[in-house]
Amino acid sequence: MGRVLIACERSGVVRRAFEALGHDAWSCDIEPADDGSNRHIRGNVLDHLDDGWDMMAVMHPPCTILCNSGSKHLYLGMKKVNGINPERWAKLEAASAFYRALRDAHQIPRRVVENPVMHGHAIRLTRRGRTQFVHPYFFGEPFFKNTGLELINLPALSPTNMLVPPRPGTDDHKAWSRCHREPPGPDRARRRSETYPSIAAAMAEQWGALLPDPQYDMLDRMAA
Repeated sequence: MGRVLIACERSGVVRRAFEALGHDAWSCDIEPADDGSNRHIRGNVLDHLDDGWDMMAVMHPPCTILCNSGSKHLYLGMKKVNGINPERWAKLEAASAFYRALRDAHQIPRRVVENPVMHGHAIRLTRRGRTQFVHPYFFGEPFFKNTGLELINLPALSPTNMLVPPRPGTDDHKAWSRCHREPPGPDRARRRSETYPSIAAAMAEQWGALLPDPQYDMLDRMAA
């Protein structure tokens, strides 16, 4: 078992998956935990990177700034010919710096950072490394959502219950595309970024198996 930090998560979906397997798992976000858990750190995750974690999973960094679909907002009037939007570029620089700070937190041996399909400027600024892309249907959830996982000292996730996607144009295909068909509204970004329980379970089972048991680590250090 190990100490696991689930960064930028308020839902508790990934935290609970690791907890269920006996890990000392904590979520951290500037917002309170949706489930009211006392295993949630409310604050800036950058202030808690040195707290002795064996693994960190960054689930929801500021993806709306980094994702490919947001690239048009980098320009005034959403048109490149109008020149850059300084405010949006400043947010891109800040989001990229935050991403790098978490991805490069070398004091935590194993790390994964969730990321969207990024536009070229975001890829350049984040210096994204080895990234695996998965969909919920790889793990038995009948949905499309192309999710990037930048992996540091972690193997790629293996599908656990691969489903066969429906044909484009069918009602089933539209239902599977729920994430991309969310109507506008204040909660749209949050609904689109939800973590599916089956993916969280695969993370906990596959990556959690690599983590040390702090009790045995302490005994080893005492015997050295």
